[in-house]
Parts: sequence; C-alpha cells; structure tokens
Amino acid sequence: MSNPLRFASLAACSALAIAAPLLLPSQAEACGGNFCDSGPTTMPVDQTGENILFKIGDDYVEAHIQIQIDPETSAEKFAWVIPVSALPEFSVGSQFLFDNMLAGSVPSYGVQNQSDFCGDGGDDSGDGAANSTGGDEGGDPGGDGDGDEGGGPNLVAKGSVGAFDYAVLEGGTVESVMQWLGDNGYQQDPNAEPILATYLEEEFLFVALKLGVETDLADIHPIVIRYDGVEPCVPIRLTAIAAADDMDIRTFFLGDARVVPVNYRHVLINSLKLDWFNNASNYKEVISMAVDAQEADGNAFVTEYAGDSSVISLAGVYDASWDPAPYAALVDSPIGAIDLLTQQNLLFCDLEWDFVCTPLHPLLQGALDQFIPVPQGVDPVEFYDCLECFVDDIDLTAWDSVEFAAMLDERIFKPGLRAQNLVLDNPYLTRMYTTISPSEMNADPMFRSNSTLPDVAPQRLGTQTLHCDGSTTFELPDGRQVYFPAGDPLVWPEFQDEMPWDEDIDQDGMANNAPLINLVDNTERINELLDAYNQGKGMDGNGNDGDGDGDAGLDDGGLASGCGCSAGEDEPVGGALLGFAALGLMGLVRRRRG
Repeated sequence: MSNPLRFASLAACSALAIAAPLLLPSQAEACGGNFCDSGPTTMPVDQTGENILFKIGDDYVEAHIQIQIDPETSAEKFAWVIPVSALPEFSVGSQFLFDNMLAGSVPSYGVQNQSDFCGDGGDDSGDGAANSTGGDEGGDPGGDGDGDEGGGPNLVAKGSVGAFDYAVLEGGTVESVMQWLGDNGYQQDPNAEPILATYLEEEFLFVALKLGVETDLADIHPIVIRYDGVEPCVPIRLTAIAAADDMDIRTFFLGDARVVPVNYRHVLINSLKLDWFNNASNYKEVISMAVDAQEADGNAFVTEYAGDSSVISLAGVYDASWDPAPYAALVDSPIGAIDLLTQQNLLFCDLEWDFVCTPLHPLLQGALDQFIPVPQGVDPVEFYDCLECFVDDIDLTAWDSVEFAAMLDERIFKPGLRAQNLVLDNPYLTRMYTTISPSEMNADPMFRSNSTLPDVAPQRLGTQTLHCDGSTTFELPDGRQVYFPAGDPLVWPEFQDEMPWDEDIDQDGMANNAPLINLVDNTERINELLDAYNQGKGMDGNGNDGDGDGDAGLDDGGLASGCGCSAGEDEPVGGALLGFAALGLMGLVRRRRG
C-alpha cells in the first residue's frame, strides 16, 4: 500500500533562514489527546495542535518539532515532505521537554472569592478570607547526486534519525519530484503541485521523511532540525492542503529575551470575552475571533507566557544515572537489563503492591518490545519483573546488547541531556498561540527577539466579591469590574454585540528592539460598553450599586488578597505587518466556525 503523503513546509523565511515544519492536525478533543496542559487552575484548551520550539542562536536556528499522529493511522501510512532551503542537521528530540514546557507555561484562569464584612448577622459563609476556586463546572550523504535524464531530482542525502528514515531531494521539475515520491511509496496529492512548483522555483530542497521499518506509533518522538540563520518561521503554506479550520499552532522560543511575530500581527484579547466562571472554557473561541478581527485578519498571535524559563520542570527530562555502557556489556543475555533500567529510573516494577511494571519514559516500551519481547502466553509484568524466572523462554535472537544500548543512547539519553542543557542555558521562554484556517495560510509567520517588551505571567486570577445586599462584583486582573445584581444568576455575561474581541492589535516595529506600532486600541470603547452594561444592571456611574452604600467595589471592611495580576498581561504587545497574506482577507470580523 502506498503511503498518504503528509506535506509540511520547512520554507525559507529570509535569505539566510529556513524554518521548522508544521504537521497536519490530528483529531482530538480538548485536553483529550496525548498531551494536555496542567497548572494551578487547569484551562480546558486543546493541546493537541502543532507545537514547535525554537532556539535562536548567534548564527543558527534550532527547531524542535513535536510529531503527533492520529492513533487510527497505522505506522506504515505515515509520511512527511518538507521543503528546505539548505541541507539541515537532524537529531532526536525530547518528549518530556514538550510535556513539561506545555504544563509549566499553560495560561490558567481562576476565581478567588471573598465577602464584604456585614457585621453581626452577616453572611455566615463569608468570613472575609480569600478562597481560590477551580471552577469545576466549567545525515549520511546518499548517492552521487545523479538525477533522472528527464530532469529528475538529485538524491543529495539519506539516513535515519531515531525512528525515522529521511531522503533529501534537490532540483528537478514538479512532475519529476511527484514521480519520485510515487516511485518510493508516497501517495501524491495533486493539490500540492502548484505549491511544490513555487518552492522549486525558489530553489528549495525537499526532505522526504517517514517511519523506518520495524517501527510503530509507540516509537514516535520529536525531531530536532538545526540550520543556518537567525530568524525562525513556521511554514504553513503546504499545510493548507489538508488543514482543518481553526487549526491550533503553538510556538515556543528559548533564548535571552521575549520573541514577537514579524510579519504577523500580535493581539491582546479583551478579557471580558472569557468565561471567568468556568476557567475560560471558551478560550479557543475567543482567540479565534480575536485573530480574525479587522486589522488582525486571521494572521496574528497571542502571547500566552513570556518570562523565566525555570517554569519548565526538568523532571524526567534527564537523569545523571543514564549510561549506555552497562547495557552494551550484557552480550550474552538481557538478564540484568531490567535491573539496570530500574536503577537508572527508566522502569518501575512492583509485584507486591500494585502488580505493575511501568516504563518511565515514553520510548522505552518500544525498545523492550524490539529487544526483549514478552514470550507468548507469559504475563508481561511477571516477565519483566523476573527475567531469570523465564530464562528458557527469552528470545535471544532478538537481543543485541550493543544495538539496545545505542537505541537508548540515541533516543533517550542524548536527547534528554540536550534538552536539559537547552533549558538551563536559555533563561527566557516565550509561548505564543493562534488558530488559523486554510484560506489564511498564505504567509509563513516569522519571529524575532524584542527585549523591550514586558513579561506575561501565565496565571490570571479574578476576584469575586459578595456584597451585603446580595449583589456581586467581579474584578478582572486589569481592574475592570462586572456587576451582578442581587438575585441574578452568576453566569458570565455575553455583553453587547459591539463589544470587541480584541483590546489591542499591534505590529512589529520593523527594526530590532524597536517600539511596536499600535494598529487598534479598543480600551476606551471597551470601558464605555462595560460602563453601559453595568449601569443597565443597576450600578451607577461612580461604580456603586445604586443603593447608596457605595459597596459595588471592595468595601473598606472587606478582606482582599492579591489578585495574581499578570505582569504585562494587559499591555499592548507584539505584532507584525502582514507580509505575504492575501489582502482580500482584510476588513471584516469573520467567525470561521462551522
């Protein structure tokens, strides 16, 4: 059976730089895939979109790409084609790095409750103490480069990186490239031809990547691609062939300073649009509508976190006890390998209490299946807990101590050490997010550092205050207040139709560390609409609830705690001129939801 071709773009974003590939989206419900953020107050955001981490060096860019495949897709059907402007270096990435980075920087929205002091006979449920709630409702060179006589592509490199085999093609015509892909087991998509032709005209190479023989979906791991350049970008033009509407793209950057988009705009959302009583459960909808607003035009990012990289836990990423040499010494039999894995904190076995034998690294099970397979009819837990008990059943033909040690070193040990050093050597982490639809994938977003911008904290806490007359005031981290009269249900309002989705839209200043250019500032309009809403609910123009006691805000007798305001969260930040996107997308606020 031929492999359906997964196109991704590793396109040049400038004369000196290329960028990381963007994979096709996988089917997953919010927080229901393999990777789900967690935090002090977990926000139900779909984390199964495309996640890419960049390290911008002095003269290079290193891109870590989290590869995710639909579990219903068989391993032999996975394939991937990437246009590149130069021959990159490949290595295996760390899944733990992505897991911990997602968890440590996830935006979280929560509510802390308090009550005004109403004297004797007041509300017994509120003693003035703050109470946080979670809102639970809510590369080997290949060949001599000789192409086909008819202008076929040259095979300039081939090799393997972890579980993947790759080949790099240069030159030829779009017809010959498609022919090569077909001859080598890749199913062609005719819709890709004009885009591939454009890359060929721009003298790009193509990397054809797919899972190697005897690999399975359990062997999937991130890929690291390193290339010359200083300006990373996320290529998305080929992704449009099979992408779904509102596809998630999340980019991370490790370095010395915050990073902003260059040719995409940057959006600060209107926080009033979020459902604060349900931990911002409508977060993706708000982001999608905000990046679709006029002047953002479907090509914009939101900064979810910007600050100290120490939020990335190094737990599980690397262990100083990891060493391939002891495994290689077990030449005759794998007996002893399980003890080594346990000693090096890669495997946990317990028959006495839990009857489990659990790999502590996502790639270990694949290695065990290949080199120390469980004999037919034997319980896996009992087998791995006591190999010497099944000495006559062990498949010695599968055991190769040198290859087993090499696999652990290539896929677990070295990637873990590189990931740990990457975090320790780069003190600043930026996390940005957007949603984008195929019709908007007309330009590859580019990025660069801007050290003049403020941090953005991940935690956002609002304060809900119950007043003595039964009314409630909710204060957002930015100081805005929403009033709920006594007897009204505490359901987050939808506000007026004209309430903007964005507070600010900005663009890059077109120079290193230049001030950002503000395109849209809706602050005054949002304040006016909020005042009108509150007055319609009974709050007077001075922020009082209309009963004369002036208690719509924090009462003098009320006990308030820190609201966890995010440093820089409500500052207009980031943004970029729309470099290559079609101008026809500009003008209207569009709701791209089916």
